[in-house]
Amino acid sequence: MDMHTLYLIVPLAPLLGAIIAGFFGKLIGRTLSHVATIAGVAVSFAASVLVFQDVQAGHLYNGTVYTWMALGDLRFEVGFLIDSLTTMMMLVVTFVSLMVHIYTIGYMHDDPGYQRFFSYISLFTFSMLMLVMSNNFLQLFFGWEAVGLVSYLLIGFWYTKETAIYANLKAFLVNRVGDFGFILGIGLVLAYFGTLDYATVFAQAPARVNETITLFPGKPWMLMSVIGILLFIGAMGKSAQFPLHVWLPDSMEGPTPISALIHAATMVTAGIFMVARMSPLYELSDTALSLIMVIGAITALFMGFLGMVQNDIKRVVAYSTLSQLGYMTVALGASAYSVAVFHLMTHAFFKALLFLAAGSVIMAMHHNQDIRYMGGLKKYLPITWITSLIGSLALIGTPFLSGFYSKETIIEAVKLSHLPGSDFAYFAVLAGVFVTAFYSFRMYFLVFHGKERFHQGHAHGNEPDPHHAEHNDAPHETPWVVTGPLLALALPSLAIGYMTIEPMLFGDFFGNAIYVSDRHPVMHEINQEFHGALAMGLHAVTTLPFWLAAAGVGLSGFFYLKRLDIPAAIAKRFSFIHQMLLNKYWFDELYIAVFASGARLLGGGLWRRGDEATIDGAVNGMAHLIERLSRLVRAFQSGYIYHYAFAMLIGVFALVTWFARLN
Repeated sequence: MDMHTLYLIVPLAPLLGAIIAGFFGKLIGRTLSHVATIAGVAVSFAASVLVFQDVQAGHLYNGTVYTWMALGDLRFEVGFLIDSLTTMMMLVVTFVSLMVHIYTIGYMHDDPGYQRFFSYISLFTFSMLMLVMSNNFLQLFFGWEAVGLVSYLLIGFWYTKETAIYANLKAFLVNRVGDFGFILGIGLVLAYFGTLDYATVFAQAPARVNETITLFPGKPWMLMSVIGILLFIGAMGKSAQFPLHVWLPDSMEGPTPISALIHAATMVTAGIFMVARMSPLYELSDTALSLIMVIGAITALFMGFLGMVQNDIKRVVAYSTLSQLGYMTVALGASAYSVAVFHLMTHAFFKALLFLAAGSVIMAMHHNQDIRYMGGLKKYLPITWITSLIGSLALIGTPFLSGFYSKETIIEAVKLSHLPGSDFAYFAVLAGVFVTAFYSFRMYFLVFHGKERFHQGHAHGNEPDPHHAEHNDAPHETPWVVTGPLLALALPSLAIGYMTIEPMLFGDFFGNAIYVSDRHPVMHEINQEFHGALAMGLHAVTTLPFWLAAAGVGLSGFFYLKRLDIPAAIAKRFSFIHQMLLNKYWFDELYIAVFASGARLLGGGLWRRGDEATIDGAVNGMAHLIERLSRLVRAFQSGYIYHYAFAMLIGVFALVTWFARLN
């Protein structure tokens, strides 16, 4: 088969599945709907494997598929850029999506919107593939907005649930804020470069490194810094970076399979992928890189703190996603783009695994999501237990597991960076290791070990569990369509880091897909210290991150298996901090008070003073004036001849007087 045909098959196969399930789902039934969508994603995955092999053989592609519009010399096109960065993303997206599709058969089995859900997740996969395969900013923006739209539909999938509607509106609005910056950045690229094609923009960029732009009178800014920061604002929204992070935890209101799809391998990683793809632009601006590093560091540490107090099993994993996205962003800021993308890949597998395992627990617990009502599930859910343990160990950076290699290299890259903000970032990613280990194993111990709390009631023993009031049966392992994807995701969570670190970070895997300036030699310095994956794993036991992670696991085990009274006492002693974490630093309240209430106040003022007083006042005032004049004129229209004669005489007198004065 021609490779160009394969390139088209990758995104179009899931789109076809989405169309079949979406438009004809009720006609063809549930089984054929999931068969059509799963087949579409499976074909896309198989095609991605073939494209990957072709790229590894040295065959790259950058070309136009379709010209959408031409304005003079400016062309708006749909085109593909197929290189190693693209193919790696294609494999991750299609594989995780395939696992989520299979898992959905079990999880959404009783849902009346079964066909609609399959249509949405296939459409989501198509959107993400269009984003990662794009060779120009127009198609990038199409994919960018499409994943945002479909995530809105998925988060609010249960549209009769008020919290889900609030969550999807929140996600949509926060992403609009980021996307406004993103489209301004694209607009600047078009204005100054005269094209939206990546290759042309990247080739011209070095010549414009000293060019300035005046945003405020008398204050020139470096053009490349402004473009880089505006594009990154888009990434802050999509990849949920502080302060545009508030939408992601609430998006857990959607069904669990989309939590895995949106928050592991697709939408939230779009921003990370975009910055890595734009490396030729970001390497020209230390200002933009410093900002990226600091924003990532704040997100990595402070969002991790929030995971320590959450009791909803999915929200713990959601805050873990926020924190890990912060790690990726820090790596981007340190010019370690390949490490950020490497962590994106390893994280996609173990985070999808953790979300799907959480869904398996939720199914077994009759859709209870509160970890305080769980405990001792290890013996009831053996496959979910072992896969959750693998996912948690990979997340905290256990030596030889996939998360270890990417996380350790990020910490090392930040340590070697000399950009402003790197010292704070290094502290944040180190402290984040302990925090991640603590909240991950707090959840793990409360769910799978200790006393069984799902029949006895609340962890403190004073509330019955409402979800188990009608179900006295013991939890049992979920069906194979749920456990199969868990096992399939556990394998790369164990081994993918060990297998791929050398070619991806220290070999020529990415080739020219990622550009790093000689002014930022972080990866070169790490390369000097790297002696193979085995040596790196063995050396880990002598490093600070290993012992910080071990301390986090040990402390959480002691607190939540032996002394549950200690966390309660600490929460009481430091009640303000505990309340601050429970309220997520009051960001929601701040945004509602300032932006939502402010917008309503402004709207109300414009309505009362602008619309009612000024516009309506002018229109109604003119009407009143005409009405009064009409009444005055009407008084002379009496029908009596002598009234008209008198008016004529007065008129003649006035005219004669006027003429006399003129002469």
